[in-house]
Amino acid sequence: MDNLVTSVWEQVRLLVFDLDGTLVDSKRDLALSVNAMRKEMGLAPLALELVSSCVGHGVTLLVRRSLGSQATDENVEKGLAFFLDYYRQHMLDNTTPYPGVSEALEKLKGRKMAVLTNKPVNFSREMISRLGFAPYFSYVYGGNSFPQKKPDPAGLHKLMEDLQVSARETVMVGDSDTDILTGKNAGVLTCGVTYGFGAQTLENVSPDLIIDDMRELPPLLNGHRKI
Repeated sequence: MDNLVTSVWEQVRLLVFDLDGTLVDSKRDLALSVNAMRKEMGLAPLALELVSSCVGHGVTLLVRRSLGSQATDENVEKGLAFFLDYYRQHMLDNTTPYPGVSEALEKLKGRKMAVLTNKPVNFSREMISRLGFAPYFSYVYGGNSFPQKKPDPAGLHKLMEDLQVSARETVMVGDSDTDILTGKNAGVLTCGVTYGFGAQTLENVSPDLIIDDMRELPPLLNGHRKI
C-alpha cells in the first residue's frame, strides 16, 4: 500500500465493531441455547456449525432458521421466548473474547469506539460489561436499537452523528458480509476479520482491509505498519 492509501487509515477516528464473531467467540453458547430451545419443542439438536451459519441477522431470524420446517409463526414466538430466557442465563458460560481483542482495544482506546451488532441491545451491553469491555466503548447499539438491522446503515449513521465523526474517518470492523455491507452502505472504510463465524462470506464483498488478528489494527492506524 502506498503512503497516500496508508494515510487514509491513519485518519480513522472512530472504530465500530460487530460483536459475535468479531470481538467474542460466542458460537458454543448460542448453539447450546438454540438446542435447548429445540429440545423444549421436541426437536433434535443441530450441529454447532449449522447454528453458527444462522448467526448475524438478529435473534428472530436465528430462531426461525433453527426451527427449519417447524418455523410456524406460533413456534417462532414460543421458541424465541424460550431462547431469550435461556440465553440470558447462559450467554457467558463458554463465551470469551477472541485472542488479541483485549490487547487491541487497550492500544486503540485513544480513538472513539462503539459496538454495532444485530444481537439484542440489552444482551450486548450486559455481555460487554461482564467481559470488562464497557469502558472502551462510547455507545453500544443492538439489533433492536433501530427499525432496521444491519446491513441497513442507520446504526452507523447514528454513531457518526453521536460522536461527530465523518464517514472518511470511520471504519466498520466485522467478520461477515453483513458487517462489510453495512460499512459500504454508510460510505465508511471496512475491515474484515478472518477468524469469525462469517469469514467465508467476506470474499463476496471485498472489504477495504482484511486482518487475521485484531492486534494488526493498532499499528496500522498509528502509522507503524504499511500494508
